[in-house]
Amino acid sequence: MKLKNGLLASFMAIGLVAGAVGTVSAETLRFSSEAPRTDTQSIAGQRFNELLKAKTNGALDIKIFADSSLGAFQAAIAGVRGGTIDMAISGSGNYSGMVPLLGIFDIPFMFKDTAHAYRVLDGKVGQDMLDKLGAFGLKGLAFWDNGWRNMTNNVRPITKPEDLKGMKMRTTGSPAHIEAFKLLGANPVPMPLAELYTALEMKTVDAQEHPIGVLWSAKLYEVQKHLSLTNHAYSALVLSMNKAKFDALPPAHQKALVEAAREAGQYQRQLNNDGTAKIVGDLKKAGLQVVEKVDGGPFLEVTKPGRDTFVAKFGGADVIKAIDAQRDTK
Repeated sequence: MKLKNGLLASFMAIGLVAGAVGTVSAETLRFSSEAPRTDTQSIAGQRFNELLKAKTNGALDIKIFADSSLGAFQAAIAGVRGGTIDMAISGSGNYSGMVPLLGIFDIPFMFKDTAHAYRVLDGKVGQDMLDKLGAFGLKGLAFWDNGWRNMTNNVRPITKPEDLKGMKMRTTGSPAHIEAFKLLGANPVPMPLAELYTALEMKTVDAQEHPIGVLWSAKLYEVQKHLSLTNHAYSALVLSMNKAKFDALPPAHQKALVEAAREAGQYQRQLNNDGTAKIVGDLKKAGLQVVEKVDGGPFLEVTKPGRDTFVAKFGGADVIKAIDAQRDTK
C-alpha cells in the first residue's frame, strides 16, 4: 500500500511539473512607436509579433505601444538603451546623435530610387550602420520603411526652391535635414511627431515634410493646405533593441528576432509601396491641393553643398562612395 501511495505521489508530482512547464507564459517585449496605431509601423509590428511567436514556439511575443505612448523618439531610444523599453522603431536620423554617419541616409537625393535605397540598407553599408549602435547599448535589428519624404505647408504650393524662402519648416533633428532646409531658404524647426499637429494648427510652424503614409495616419492633412510630391529624401526607420536583453537570449531566439524583424520590415515596405497612390487620392478628396510633378533638379543643386558640410563635420566620404557605387546595380 505504501509503495502504491508513493508511486501515486510521484506521478502527481511529475504531473504538476509537466503542467507548470506547459503553462510557462511568453516573455513579452515592449515595442515603442511614435506613429499612430493605424500606421504601417504598428501593422508591421503585429506581423513581427506573429512571426516571432511562430519562430520561438511562443516563448517571445511583442506588445506594441503606438502614438508615442512611451514617449517621443528621444525618450523611447533612451528607454531602450536603459532597458525600461525593449524595442523602438524610429527614423534613422534620430539615432545620428550617437552614430552621426546614420545621418548620411537623410541627405537629400542620396538615393536614386527605392530599389537603390533597399540595396544599400540591406547590404554591407546598412549592416555596418546597425552594428555601430552596439557601442551605445543598442542592437540594430533591421531597417524598416518610412518612405520618400514630401512637403506640405499652409503658405503656397512648392514647385521650386524659392517657394520655401522664409517658411517655418518642421524637420527631424538630423543635421543633414536641418542643413538642407537652411540651404533651401526655410527656417528649420526640429520637433517630435507627437507635437506636430498642434504646432501646425497653432501656426507655430508653417510646413512639414514626412512620407505620405505618416501624413495620412497622423492626420496632418487636416491642418495643411498644400502638398508637393518632392520625394526629396528617402527616410529609413531603424528597429533597435536593448543590447543586453538581446545578448542574454538563447542564440536560437536571437536568430529568430533578427529574422522576424527583417521579414516584418519587408512586409511593411510592401504595405507602404502599395498604399501610396491610394493615399494621395484620398488626400485630394480631403481637400489638400497636390502638386504631383516637381522637378527635383533645382532642389538637388541647391542642397548639394550639404554633402560637403556633412563630410567635413562627420566624415563618411567612403560611405557616400559606396552608396553611389550601387546606384545602378541590378
